[in-house]
Amino acid sequence: MPKSELIAAIEPEIVEIRRDLHRHPELLFDVHRTAGVVAEKLRAWGVDTVETGIGRTGVVGVIRGRGQGSGKVIGLRADMDALPIHEETNLPHRSTVPGKMHACGHDGHTSMLLGAAKYLAETRDFDGTVVLIFQPAEEGGGGGREMCEDGMMARFGIQEVYGMHNMPGLPVGQFAIRKGPIMAATDGFVLKLEGRGGHAAKPNETIDPIVGACQIVSALQTIASRNADPLDSVVVSVTTFHAGDAFNVIPQTVEIKGTVRSLTPAMRDLAETRFREIVAGTSQAFGLSHTLDYQRGYPVTFNHAAQTDFVAETARSVFAGDVVDTEVAPTMGGEDFSFMLEERPGAYIFIGNGDSAGLHHPAYEFNDAAIPVGIAYWAGLVETAMPARSA
Repeated sequence: MPKSELIAAIEPEIVEIRRDLHRHPELLFDVHRTAGVVAEKLRAWGVDTVETGIGRTGVVGVIRGRGQGSGKVIGLRADMDALPIHEETNLPHRSTVPGKMHACGHDGHTSMLLGAAKYLAETRDFDGTVVLIFQPAEEGGGGGREMCEDGMMARFGIQEVYGMHNMPGLPVGQFAIRKGPIMAATDGFVLKLEGRGGHAAKPNETIDPIVGACQIVSALQTIASRNADPLDSVVVSVTTFHAGDAFNVIPQTVEIKGTVRSLTPAMRDLAETRFREIVAGTSQAFGLSHTLDYQRGYPVTFNHAAQTDFVAETARSVFAGDVVDTEVAPTMGGEDFSFMLEERPGAYIFIGNGDSAGLHHPAYEFNDAAIPVGIAYWAGLVETAMPARSA
């Protein structure tokens, strides 16, 4: 099991790294400073192999245990990017970049995996190889997909892969996970409708795209209420609606955007089919032409059964107690760790962030008290999955 005294000795340095990353948030693939810090620390701590530029700006580190007899190779992943949000805290280490902040805790995720890297590089009390994955562009950029398409899994021989994300409201020291779908597939759409504009006093001489668009927005909600099995989750959200510039003019065009979220491939297919049918049928009924750009985004984050059981038991063993909720409700948020889970078996777990503001909130702050918990979890996972052999 992880050596608590060594983790306690590592903790202050890792907290300072986390706060430094928080001061300097970077977006999507433009994480050059963050990736540089990660690579520099890994090399300084004696990680065997450090490679940069994976999936454009990702970093991968490799640590080999004292033994290699097991032949096992497992991957541990953390995300590095921030969000385009203006921070609203008065913390001494608040963001120094206007309009950017670590509002999802990726600074914490990166730091916890760095702490585990330092611990594992020093102890090497395992038989096998651990691959440390530091990923860019989780927040909508698909950095996980980019790293996979760059051949990361085969290149580093990864056999299983594990991810972790903080959860506000879950007490520090607690974990939450479930088998199967834990986060949703997230698809996006841009719909443009065109009618015939004209004077607001003479609607009979126009083809009003606003009226048709409003009917489409309402009808799209029937996908969840009338097409989906009531026990199968789907969320259709229209999040922008743009039309017209003057109070006395019926506009020529309307543009609406939004997302469609689901937890199963069958529901994902059904939602897209019904979406297209509703748009086409309603547009025709109102005499509108339309163009629809419907893009599939992140797939469902699907936890494999055996690996889910393994990480739950590992957390219970490391922390000597009932610290894991194994039936947490899935969330309709998306996560591009899903691409890695499509390539290799693994599991994605939530770690408690305590009583903090919610994710993506301008007052959010990663809880530094979770750092030693995360380090111990990662170290325990490696040492349990690949136990050192007796001499």
